[in-house]
Amino acid sequence: MTSPVDLHRRSRRSAWAGRNYSLLTAAAFVTNLGSHGALIAAAFAVLEAGGDGGDVGLVAAARTLPLVLFLLIGGAVADRLPRHRVMVAANALNCLSQAAFAVLVLSGEAELWQMMLLTALGGTGQAFFSPAAEGMLLSSVEGEQASRAFAVFRMAMQGAAVGGAALGGAMVAAIGPGWVLAADAAAFAVAGSMRAFLDVGHIPQRVRGGGMLADLREGWREFAGRPWLWGIVVQFSIANAVVGAADAVYGPLVARDHLGGAGPWGLALGFFGAGTVAGALLMTRWKPRRLLLAGTLCVFPLALPSAALAVPAPISVLCAVMFLTGVTLEVFGVSWMTALHQEIPEDKLSRVAAYDWFGSVALVPLATALAGPAETAFGRTSALWGCAALVVVVTAAVLCVPDVRDLRRRTKHVSASDRVGSADAESAVGGLG
Repeated sequence: MTSPVDLHRRSRRSAWAGRNYSLLTAAAFVTNLGSHGALIAAAFAVLEAGGDGGDVGLVAAARTLPLVLFLLIGGAVADRLPRHRVMVAANALNCLSQAAFAVLVLSGEAELWQMMLLTALGGTGQAFFSPAAEGMLLSSVEGEQASRAFAVFRMAMQGAAVGGAALGGAMVAAIGPGWVLAADAAAFAVAGSMRAFLDVGHIPQRVRGGGMLADLREGWREFAGRPWLWGIVVQFSIANAVVGAADAVYGPLVARDHLGGAGPWGLALGFFGAGTVAGALLMTRWKPRRLLLAGTLCVFPLALPSAALAVPAPISVLCAVMFLTGVTLEVFGVSWMTALHQEIPEDKLSRVAAYDWFGSVALVPLATALAGPAETAFGRTSALWGCAALVVVVTAAVLCVPDVRDLRRRTKHVSASDRVGSADAESAVGGLG
């Protein structure tokens, strides 16, 4: 006979670690482990095929462009169809494209246009997968343990990213990039199989509107009607762009000229990854009452790596800065997911997630492309200080939005019916706690 204590424990566990959540976390760990190794493998595959740094950039851009182009459509599709089917289909596309990439590399016949095409297919799959996955995750947990669930999920993701990069680099050196790409294809196959067993029976039947354009317009109204939502997305569209340019372009150059080369730079990036894991671990315990205020204040340290590179600081200082940045960025990440979970209606989660993803990546290619001309025009040090200043300015600006300062964590379970009001009907987000 099941005791009341066992029932109580099971009910507490099911609120944040039920079957769907466990499958999603395990599958995300598998794909992150493979994908972060594959990023390194793809770069070395291009170089081994006779390409140069510019060709590596072209292959990276080939992945980003379809990601930007199809994200909003992917969000609408994920809110029209069962999300787990969209995720499985996207994983299948990623699996096939990476397998073909691996075959080309292993055969020694890979050409630049082929690598760009296959990478673009992977980016297309990611564009449909990401909004569906975020919507599925947000709908898989409920109650007061939601933020803890998101923290554990992100801890698994970040741990896999750190481990995948380290393992991928070692495997590229030992057996070559082709086999690492093949391993990534296998990881997508395994993760897609796991996601096929997700249960969507708890998700209410969605009422379809007048078509894809109507769904996109409805998603836009949900997004634009919440100042805290679009304000932070705009903030991160700029912050991600300048930080991405600093990390991708200026960081390796500073490391080469002042820190001792690729090894120290890799060490600094490793400390950032370790910081994200530590930050997620912190958020399994800490539940700030003012979600977005605490999260946004923790974005200010994102300016520190650019400032440290501008000095340039010794590698020990840079590693400490990168670790701190990783910790604080995870505080924001968990707080942000918790806010989306409690404020966005379930049937619009994927469309809102698509706007979030779109804002996060849309300006990164442009900023990366402009990093070189900016260095020529202003100098590397000035460009890095400019990156740091922009992060501070946009973060301070978003704190001027009252809803960002006032949005509070709900301290009791809120049913789905309590969240279904459209953003058009809300005059303010503040005071919901």
